[in-house]
Amino acid sequence: MQRFLLFLMLGLACPAVTFAELSVPQFFSDHMVLQRERSAPIWGTATPDAEVVLELKGRTATVKANADGKWRVGIQTGKADGSGSTLTIRSGSETIKIDDVLIGEVWFASGQSNMAFTMRGAASYDAALAESDLPAIRMYNAATTTAVDPQDDIAGQWSVCSPDTLASYSAVAFFFARKLHQELGVPVGVIKSAWGGKPVETFTSREALETLPGTKRLVDAAIEADRAYDPEKAMVAYQARLDQWQADAAERRNRPNEQRARAPRKPTPPKRPLNTEGKPGVLFNAMIHPFVGYAMRGAIWYQGEANAKPGAVPYDQTLPLMIRDWRKRWNDDFSFYFVQLANFRGPSTEPGTPDPWALLQDRMRLILNTTPKTGMAIINDVGAAGDIHPKNKKDPGERLARWALAKDHGRDIVFSGPLYRDSKIEGNAIRVTFDQAGKGLKSRDGEALKRFEIAGKDRQWHWADAKTVDKDSVLVSSEDVSEPVAVRYAWASNPEGANLVNSEGLPASVFRSDDWDDVTGSTRPSARKTTSGR
Repeated sequence: MQRFLLFLMLGLACPAVTFAELSVPQFFSDHMVLQRERSAPIWGTATPDAEVVLELKGRTATVKANADGKWRVGIQTGKADGSGSTLTIRSGSETIKIDDVLIGEVWFASGQSNMAFTMRGAASYDAALAESDLPAIRMYNAATTTAVDPQDDIAGQWSVCSPDTLASYSAVAFFFARKLHQELGVPVGVIKSAWGGKPVETFTSREALETLPGTKRLVDAAIEADRAYDPEKAMVAYQARLDQWQADAAERRNRPNEQRARAPRKPTPPKRPLNTEGKPGVLFNAMIHPFVGYAMRGAIWYQGEANAKPGAVPYDQTLPLMIRDWRKRWNDDFSFYFVQLANFRGPSTEPGTPDPWALLQDRMRLILNTTPKTGMAIINDVGAAGDIHPKNKKDPGERLARWALAKDHGRDIVFSGPLYRDSKIEGNAIRVTFDQAGKGLKSRDGEALKRFEIAGKDRQWHWADAKTVDKDSVLVSSEDVSEPVAVRYAWASNPEGANLVNSEGLPASVFRSDDWDDVTGSTRPSARKTTSGR
């Protein structure tokens, strides 16, 4: 009895010791790639206050878990290494071994459906499959998931590029990675975290969104909707919609085939607004935040379709906001390269047609001038009128890789299609000068340059005659405009016939020299230069 009382008194006097299993997020796993020549952060949980020791290629790093059992430590990776090493993590009697770890270039790939688009649907899949035994290329396919609050982990798996795995790879990310691997001769790992149909605001933290008036309104609306959300009422309403859908489906099946209309989409179960994909910050919480801090060279991005609509917050505000948000959280001004939207929908036939698609494309171009360490792959030559998902993913991926090779690895190459620099009025014409002309501007097909528009003070647009002058300029004029003040190029969702390219055959970006009211009812800060030569 005395011994029992003694133990009881000791138990009351001493706080209970808690133990936590040694663990790391799922993306620290077999076949992963770590960024070369960095102190690559590794993190996880362990017993509070316990020592955690990491070992990789003879290098060690030691850290003590905090009172909550969380720990984070950087380990030096050294030069690129494709031989495959083991990362060992120990704490007390527990050990985690992560095998086949490569050291090379790491990139984060995100966006909506055109980044999620897999190799099995790509136009060049069969050719790539025949040469897909590429063990130095790895990809982590993150799950599509939502969260109300920022998460520390996400389901997914690293895989080694092979004929068995290629079909599931993001096509744009694969062609990007393959080009880098071919040119640099080092392993390349891509973390793909993308979800189709989602606006840029859902990939950005709500904290960042609240700093911009336009996006703050979106956050406020989502929070208000979340407060008003009644799960029981929502479920009752959903059940009623589902019952009606099932009744309509049964009735439709009884009709003759020729009388069956297209079946409506099946209703989806209700979700909290702050846990619904597409709402502000939701995918940031679930699909971006878990990776914050993972050492990488940069990010590639293919998104914008969901923001190309009248009334949207201007994209040259929202995408830079997201870039700054990510860089701040990573504490790293990493490179960020994005794909400009492809040509889409039926070709326009009239000049001066307001177009939110072209407007967003042009606002993407403006980001290059306002946000450091960004790049843009121009792809207005690979799209399809009736398909928002171009099957050609090789050109977008490799054009992104050109930016990385030039800006991150010092390659002396033409890394972009022609980009509008400025314009100057010369009599009854406007001279437009471009960057990234290479050895000289030209027509892709040998025909006259098309899809240039010109306007006078009346702001009425006319198709223009255009011809290359000097290496990097185009002279634009029209018999219908004696005193021009503004010029545009490829201003349409589908600028069929646009054929200005540089010496590398890379297409010129859409641009406008004006900042006239268009689609959204707002003028933009001038990143366009038009001067008078008279």
